[in-house]
Amino acid sequence: MSLRRVFVIAAVAATAVFANGCGFELRRTPELKFRTLQLRGFSDNSALARELKRSLAANHSTQVVEGGAAAQVVLEALSDTREKVVVASTAAGQVREVQLRIRFNFRLRSASGKELLPATEILVLRDMSYNESSALAKEQEEALLYTAMQNDIVAQVMRRLAAVAAP
Repeated sequence: MSLRRVFVIAAVAATAVFANGCGFELRRTPELKFRTLQLRGFSDNSALARELKRSLAANHSTQVVEGGAAAQVVLEALSDTREKVVVASTAAGQVREVQLRIRFNFRLRSASGKELLPATEILVLRDMSYNESSALAKEQEEALLYTAMQNDIVAQVMRRLAAVAAP
């Protein structure tokens, strides 16, 4: 056996040993400790509520129910706001940079009214450059950033729900 071949075999074996013990695992939906959940306080066309329902449906252990009597826990949206703030502008008053914000306040209660998670605020920010000559492209970029921010909020809510003990 050549020295090069021995080196390659040793490198492959070492990589397999180290990769196996590094703790890498694909991200998956967190396991929730309750079977039914009701979403309350969201507007009818809330994109955040739709994304939460989709994420909970992917969980398979928790079902979203409409009636409060069938729910073990109630996730109540206190506020769900989107903001767009000008951060930088030129001397002529033209906007050069904006900050996009999604602010989500919620609390989690058991069906009996016991507070499982107190009122919690999640705030996600993204900065975006702006150029008036490419306004249409910037609108599309803004929509994509809001979608990514919303997905980030849903992931944070799911992790917080997973940390709650069963009622």
